[in-house]
Amino acid sequence: MLASSHPIHRLEISNLEPMIKILISQDYQNIGPIIRDGAIMLEEFSAFSSLPKGYHETQGKGTYVLESSGDDSLFQYTLGPQSFKKFLNPPRRKLWEAFGSNGSFEIKDGDRPTKMAFWGVRNCDLAAIHLLDKIFLKGAVVNEWYKLAREELFIIAIGCTHPSDNCFCTTMNGGPLPIDGFDLSLLEVMNEREHYFLTSFASEKAKRLFNPSEYPIATKAEIETGNKMIGEEAEKMNIRFNPVETSKMLRRNMESKQWGEIAERCLSCANCTMVCPTCFCTSTEDVTDITGDHTERWLRWDSCFNGDFSYIHGGQIRKETRSRYRQWMSHKLSHWYDQFRSSGCVGCGRCITWCPVGIDLTEEVRKMQQSVLQTT
Repeated sequence: MLASSHPIHRLEISNLEPMIKILISQDYQNIGPIIRDGAIMLEEFSAFSSLPKGYHETQGKGTYVLESSGDDSLFQYTLGPQSFKKFLNPPRRKLWEAFGSNGSFEIKDGDRPTKMAFWGVRNCDLAAIHLLDKIFLKGAVVNEWYKLAREELFIIAIGCTHPSDNCFCTTMNGGPLPIDGFDLSLLEVMNEREHYFLTSFASEKAKRLFNPSEYPIATKAEIETGNKMIGEEAEKMNIRFNPVETSKMLRRNMESKQWGEIAERCLSCANCTMVCPTCFCTSTEDVTDITGDHTERWLRWDSCFNGDFSYIHGGQIRKETRSRYRQWMSHKLSHWYDQFRSSGCVGCGRCITWCPVGIDLTEEVRKMQQSVLQTT
């Protein structure tokens, strides 16, 4: 239900453009949904007109179709292939560069992150950001680049009112409504008569930037409308498995024949890890120019599906697709509990949508559970 710890205000559509401009005036880089390459993508934008007006998606196993909804909705899409991870942990980032001259050299650090404002963060992506916090901020080594980006981050969350058939956030103890961990939240309400947002100013930063007293308090009827919308969407997402029991089940079935059956379909393309909002594996690469006077070190995303990822002196540890898929799925759904005390999955369903052969992680869990029941 809509957060009771903060007053719920009503914002009109016309209020968004001034908010965008206020953030720009405070040196924030506005990042949110745009339409590119036939999909909802996340990019920098500077005007309200850049937001995707009147679009929704139809998603299935290995399918994604962006369609016009014929209305004025702004956030009625579900999720595109990108998550906000690409801005907090960029796919490719310069760590440092060195210049040589007259027998000596100078080392310069890579670029610093900019102040960013994320627009339209669904609850699953919000949960993913909190998981990235555990990875990069609460381990033995703190990722300083991530820390700087996170400290100045402004999050505008959005209630999800049109989940796709691939969404299963309720399975992962989530839901369509962001509860905490944001600065400002929006829930888009649209009917034949009205189009507005129910809004919570959750942080002191949000209250300083956007004076809440300038926006009317939502009526009881408006809040009830919002709660009804959220409740209806949550009911559409069936619970697909028990995360804790699944973790235990996977540990007991590392030699299951089902891993081989999955491998017969899996292409080891790494799409699932690239679109996943919590996968965090990286590699480094050194680049030297032809003169030998300038070299750079870059951090880039990597994947446990890549052949060289498990290479150590003497060869690869995981040579077969069977072992690579097992590594990904068992780590995501089981061994994360050992490292971070939670599952590594937030139920966004991107791995299902963007798998070229339509492998559904939740179906594979159910098949393995059923196989276990049949053999006991």
